[in-house]
Amino acid sequence: MSVLFLYGTLRHAPLLQLVLGRDVVSVDGVLRDHQVRWVADEPFPMIQAEVGGIATGLVARDITAEDRARLDFYEGAFGYQLVHREVETASGSLLAEVYLPDPGLWTSGSVWSLDDWVRDWGALTLEAAAEVMALYGREPADSIAKRFDMIRSRAQSRVQTASWQRPRSIGADFSRADVTIDRLETPYRAFFTLEEYRARHRLFDGALSAPVNRAVFRAADAVTVLPYDPVADRVLMIEQLRLGAYAHGDTAPWLLEPIAGIIDAGETPEATARRETAEEAGLTLGALHHAGRYYPSPGGVAQVLISYLGIADLDDGASGLGGLATEGEDIRSHVVSFDEAMQMLESGELAVAPLIITLQWLAAHRERLRAESLTA
Repeated sequence: MSVLFLYGTLRHAPLLQLVLGRDVVSVDGVLRDHQVRWVADEPFPMIQAEVGGIATGLVARDITAEDRARLDFYEGAFGYQLVHREVETASGSLLAEVYLPDPGLWTSGSVWSLDDWVRDWGALTLEAAAEVMALYGREPADSIAKRFDMIRSRAQSRVQTASWQRPRSIGADFSRADVTIDRLETPYRAFFTLEEYRARHRLFDGALSAPVNRAVFRAADAVTVLPYDPVADRVLMIEQLRLGAYAHGDTAPWLLEPIAGIIDAGETPEATARRETAEEAGLTLGALHHAGRYYPSPGGVAQVLISYLGIADLDDGASGLGGLATEGEDIRSHVVSFDEAMQMLESGELAVAPLIITLQWLAAHRERLRAESLTA
C-alpha cells in the first residue's frame, strides 16, 4: 500500500472514484511551503514550491499497486510524476507521494480554487476522464496526451447538449429514459470516435423495440460562419479539399463552404467563429447573427453545428489564400455577390449543408440587415 497526497482535481470525489474504479478512504492534509495554482490558460492546477504557501488536499493511505497504475496513467497524460514530500495531518506528519509537474512544462497562474473548478470544469472533466480511463491498458498515456484537447472538446459537446432545451410543440413525449443500451463498444478512438451500440427503445405504440445494432460517428461540436457585407451585398465562401467527399467518390472533392471549426473546450461558439474567420480568411467580424443550431446527420453522426452569419467588410482584396499551415489547411476564399450566390444555390453548385442553410437564412433576413447597415 502507498500513501498519496491529492491536492488538485482528484480531490473531487467523483473524479477520483472514476479514475480508480473504486472509492478510497482519505483524510485532510496540508503540504507546507507549496501552493496550488491554476496552470496558465488551462483548466487544471499545478503545485509548486512557494515559501509560506500552504497546499491543502487529501491523504489517501490505502493506495494499491493497481490504484497507482491507474493514477499514473491518468496523470501521465498531463505530464505529472510522483515524488515524496512530508505532509501534515491531524494525527501527525507522514511521508506521502505527490504528483508534481515535469519542470518547465507549465506556467503557473493565480491561486487555484476547487469550488471554482467544480463549477466551471467539473462535469466536462468527468466526461473527458471517462473516455481517458476507457483506454487504460490499451494505449500509453503519452498517446492520449497528444489528442486530449479533442477529448475535452467532445466532452464539452456532450455536457452542453445535455442541457439543450429545445421547444417542443409536436412529437412524442419521449426522453433518454426510453432508450436502453444493452451493449456499447468503441472500436476506434482518435481525432474522432466510432461507437457501436446494441439498443432497444420505446415505440410510438408504447411497446419496446427489438434490439437494433447501430454505429455512431462522434465528433466535437463545431461552428460555421458565412461572412456577409450588407453594404456591398457580398458573401465570402471558402474552398478546400474534403476527404469525406473524396471517400464518397466525388470527382471534384474541393468544396465551397462557410468558414468552420471545432469549438475548443472552454471556448464559446461566438469566440470560435471569430477565431476561425481570422485564421481561415484573415477577416475581423462585426456582429454575429445566429442562423441555426442543428444536427447535420443525426442518424449516425453525434455532432451539433452552430451556424452564424458574420458581418464583415468584403472588398476585392478579401479573396485569396488562407488557413493554418500547422493544421495542414490550404484554403482559398471567394467573394461573390448575393445574387451570384443564390444562382449557385439554385444550380446545385453548392453542396455543403451549412452553406445552404446559412444562405437561405440570409435570403430571409437580407433586407433587414441591409437596412440596418444604412442606419448604423
